[in-house]
This record gives sequence, C-alpha cells and structure tokens, in this order.
Amino acid sequence: MGPFRKALCAAAMLALAFAPATAQVPPAARAKAPTPVEASAAPRPGGPLAPGQPIPQAELEAFVDGVVRDAMATEHIAGVEVSIVQNGKVVLLKGYGFASLNPSRPVDPSRTLFRIGSLSKTFTWIALMNAADQGRIKLDRPINDYLAPNQRVPDQGFDHPIKVVDLMDHTPGFEDTALGHLFVEKPERIEAPDVYIVKHRPRRVREPGQFATYSNYGVALAMQALIRDAKADYPSLIEREITGPLGMSRTTFREPYPARAGLPAPMPANLSADRSSGFHWNGSGFTPLKYEYATQIAGVGNASTTAEDMSRYMLMQLNGGSLDGTTVYSPATAQAFRTPLLKVPEGVNGWAHGFMMTSLPGGYMAYGHGGALLDYFTEMMLVHPLNLGVFVTTNTDTGRPLSERLPALIVEHFYAHPPALHRQGDPDLVKHAKLYAGEYLTTRRAYSGLEKLVGLVQGPAKVSVAPDGYLWVFGAGGAPSQWVPEGAPGRFRSAEGERVMTFRLDAKGRAVSFNGASGTQTFERIGALYSAGTLQFWAALALIAALATVIGAFTRLGRDVRPTQFQALSSLIGLGTGVLWLLSFLFFALFGRSAANVENVIYHWPGANLILASTLALFATFGSVMMLLLLVPAWRNADRRTDGGWTVWRKLRQSLGAVVFTVFGVLLAFWGALIPWS
Repeated sequence: MGPFRKALCAAAMLALAFAPATAQVPPAARAKAPTPVEASAAPRPGGPLAPGQPIPQAELEAFVDGVVRDAMATEHIAGVEVSIVQNGKVVLLKGYGFASLNPSRPVDPSRTLFRIGSLSKTFTWIALMNAADQGRIKLDRPINDYLAPNQRVPDQGFDHPIKVVDLMDHTPGFEDTALGHLFVEKPERIEAPDVYIVKHRPRRVREPGQFATYSNYGVALAMQALIRDAKADYPSLIEREITGPLGMSRTTFREPYPARAGLPAPMPANLSADRSSGFHWNGSGFTPLKYEYATQIAGVGNASTTAEDMSRYMLMQLNGGSLDGTTVYSPATAQAFRTPLLKVPEGVNGWAHGFMMTSLPGGYMAYGHGGALLDYFTEMMLVHPLNLGVFVTTNTDTGRPLSERLPALIVEHFYAHPPALHRQGDPDLVKHAKLYAGEYLTTRRAYSGLEKLVGLVQGPAKVSVAPDGYLWVFGAGGAPSQWVPEGAPGRFRSAEGERVMTFRLDAKGRAVSFNGASGTQTFERIGALYSAGTLQFWAALALIAALATVIGAFTRLGRDVRPTQFQALSSLIGLGTGVLWLLSFLFFALFGRSAANVENVIYHWPGANLILASTLALFATFGSVMMLLLLVPAWRNADRRTDGGWTVWRKLRQSLGAVVFTVFGVLLAFWGALIPWS
C-alpha cells in the first residue's frame, strides 16, 4: 500500500493545483446586508509605522531583498518578481534570479512574463461585475440564463438553481475534478472553452449557497457567460475592457500554440520570447517543466504578466477602479470587491465578490487572490487602510511558501506589533478531546470514480489533542499545526501567528467539521468507511489472502484431493480471483512508480496502469462475490469422506478468503476504485 498511497497522494495534491492557499470554511448562510470588513475590524496601530505613514523606500527594498534572497537560497527558487505600490505610486519593482537556463536569461520585472494561475480569476470577476453594472448579467439570476442550451447545468435532483453570485463565493455545490483536463501538455489537446464546460462538467453534490468549496469549474461557467455576452473570445474581452485601457501591454491570456480554428489567436511572438520557464527543483538542480496549456479555462488561471504591469493593476484597484483618467470599473464595484458575500466567523474569508480576504498581522485585512500552477506560485494582496499593494510571483515548484508569506511579513515588519510568543496550551481542552479528535475529509474533492479514489487515498486530516493542551491538525494540506482555544467553543487560534480555525459543533457540542481562514474548503468528520486506515487494513488482508490462495493451489498439485463439484468450481474461481487481486495490486504499484513524475499524473490521467488496476479489481470483486455465493454448497457433505470433499479446515480457509476478498471489493467500490471507465 505504501507506493500506491504515496502516488495517489501526489495526484490528489495536483488536483488542488489551482487552489490559492490551502484552507477551509464552515457552512454559513449568506449575509443579508453585507458591509465592508474595514468598517467592523479597524486596524490596530502600534507597529513601527502608523497606518498613514508610508514605508521608507530604502528600508522596504532592504527588507524584501533579505527575505527573497534567503528564500531563493534555502528553498531553491530559480526566479522571483516583486512589485509593491503605496499611496498611488510604485515603490518597489524588482526581479531576482533567472527566467531560463539555456540560454541563461535574468528575470526582468518589466519584461519577463510569469504565469499567475488563479490570480487570473480577478480579471474574470471585474469583467463580470462590469456586465452586472450595465444590466447585461444579473448576479441573482441562475447562471443557466446566460449559457447556451447544451451548456446549462442540470438540476440533478437539487431544488435550487446555481446563481451567478454562487460562482463568486465558490458555493455552487460542485464536486472538484482536475486531473487529465484542467491543464494539458500539448497544444493539440486544448479544447475550446464552450466544448470544455460540457465535456468536463462535474457532478453537483450539494445545494448551492451552503458553504464555500473552491470551484475552478464554477469560474469557467462565469467565463463562458462573459464570452457569450460579449460575443468575443476571452483574451479579446479582457484586452478590450481591462489590460488595453490600463496600458498593461505585457499581460496576456493568450498562449504560445500554433494558430487553430476555434481557439483564440495565440500569444504574440514578442511576448512569447520573454516568457519565463517554469522549473522543478530535483534536489541538485533546476529542471524546466513542460508548458501547461489552459486556454480551455483561460479566465480561471491562464494569465501571463510582469511585475510592472501588475503594479498598474494594483494601483487601479487601490484607487477605486480608475487610473490615469481611465475608469475600469465603478465605485460600486470597488466597494463590492471589499464586501464579503458569506456570513462567516471573524477571521474567515467570506469571498468579497470573488476576491479573497486575508487577515494580516496588526488586525489589517487584505483583499486579492493567490495562484498556483505546477511550477508558478503567485500572491497579490491589497491593504486599503495602508494604501498598499503587494505582488510576488515565483517560477519554481518550491515557491509557494515565499509567495504566501511575503505580503504578511511586510505588513508585520512595518506596521504591526512584534509577533506574539508561542501561545500556551489549555489543560481544560484535554477534558474535551473526544469532541474534536477524529478524521476529517475535505469537501474539495471528486465524489465518484478514480479521482474520488485519489482524494480518499490522500487521506483525511487528523485532529488530536495532546496532553499539554494543544489541538494538533495533521494532513490538512500543510505541515502539522498547533492550535489553542480562543473564545467561544469550537474557535481556535494558531499557537504561533494569527490564523483562525473554527469547528462547527452539533447539538451535543461534538465537532462535525472544521475550517481555516481562506475559505477554500471544509473538512467534514468521517467514519470508518472512508478512513485510510480501514483501506490499508483490508488491503493487507486481501493481499495475504490472495498470496495464500495462489500458493495453496500450487501446493495441492499432485495430491489425492477429491472435492465435490461445487467445491471444485469454488476452488477454480478462488484461484482466478486470487490471481486477479495480485495483478491488480501489481498495476497499482506500477501506477505508483510512474506517478513519481507528477506530470504523468496531471497530463495522462488516469493512465494505462491505473485503468488496468481498476479493471482487474472490478473482475476480482465479481469473482469474490461468486466465491461467497458458492460457500453454502461448498460446505455440504462435510462428514461424508467416502464421497470425497474438503476438510473443515479447507472450507474455513476458503470461507475466510471469500469474506476478505468481498469486503475489500465492496470497500473499493465505495471508494470509487471499480469504475475504470471514469
């Protein structure tokens, strides 16, 4: 099970590749009268600078240089771009490291194009809010009103349609799928956006509007509505409404592929020549990765840009939608991008009309978005009380930590109190450990098929309470973390830092789910059926039983064994079933080996090895059920040795094998492993 689980864990992490930062959100109702967060959570001054004081430029550059260069050296990052704006001007614009190896080319923050992943979504939300301002799209109407008949989302038994606003706060209620289609490695595999949203439509798994579970597909629907409304392809729409008016001449949603009918025009040659490569750190050096084509979901995560262009983008947003006499969106839209849609606990992202909310040191709230591809990690945060915008992007698969922490470090260093000491655990929490301890499974996953198997084998998050009064969370998309109770039951604060985690409790005070601050998923408590330990236990028994069945068949060769007709049939089916299970385990292991290269999983999902493993497991499960059905006639004539037949011990072994095989097969069915055609 080791290689198999490790491989599927890697695949599951790839399924989250377009997520900004890993976090969770609890079920919540829509706010009836949402208001900007600044109104209720004023910043707490007390750091080195007061809120109205700008950061001295030389000090800012020295601080950022230190953080970035240290991260590049210790975390092995090939290249970084940073832009920082404050009080209506660019105060820092820098590039670090290199954009390509052969030939060697340094990063130029004014010329070098980095890919920004899901930060691209903010362009989609701006275009959508403009269409809403002009009355062409209404946020409270079903998204199906703005899609072609074949693109509309079916009810699938749910009572309420998915509204446009449900896409903006990530509450449409879709399962989350990504492997094999979200990115593709060859231009010929790119699908037109209108084809993509029909071919790769995920299932609805809950009523819309309940709680946020990050949905790339939901944003793809919004993009398609915009394309249909504008009667233009997505890159042309954004060039006309945003990047063109702002003078962002080195920002594009086009990709470097040969021109093809049905797709937008490709990236211009002058921009393509200045693209940064994306890199993988292999332990001893940097290896360029394949280009990830995402034209099919351009408005979800396909933008390429420079730090200089993003400076203009941030200045426009901090100025309420206008820059240098050009208005990109209205003051009402500017207010909406700082107004949460969901009523959630303090410190949790309520999705400000598509923009992420992030709590920063000193009580400040930032608005923006993160982005991730296999090899690029990006963060943009706008802190309106400080009139400050920070953009950081990296071109290496090790770059996520730097992109996530740099904006917070800047605010903490210049505007916040020194970080608090490590918080002490609460001994009273130990008395209530059973209320929280257990396994929790993310809602951001596939709910059927082989991709469901990936999410489940990745393993649930595990929550435990230590004797010293700390609550520990393992496997929730990051390093193990410590938490201490704060305020009302179910609310916790990070032992180090200001992150918040909230548990939803039932009537008896027992936790049923938990969330983190960024509002991208919920972790729900699960029972034994979907516990990774359950699968491991029965997989081990099935492997032992399969080996014993095959070995036993060979050791009986040449013996004077006279089974009954049903016993002979049961023995034959049992041998075939054991062989099928062993072959299935073999192909799962081969898949695990190939999955060591993450590109194999994301681009060639599910692959021949996994399909064969699933197919063999399906036939093995049928054989297991046949073994079980034949147990009754196989047990007959137990004492009639003159007529031949098995001994009681032989019948017990056959029965035990049939039960183990069948239970394991049924468990795999629940886990989605027996649907190779999925």
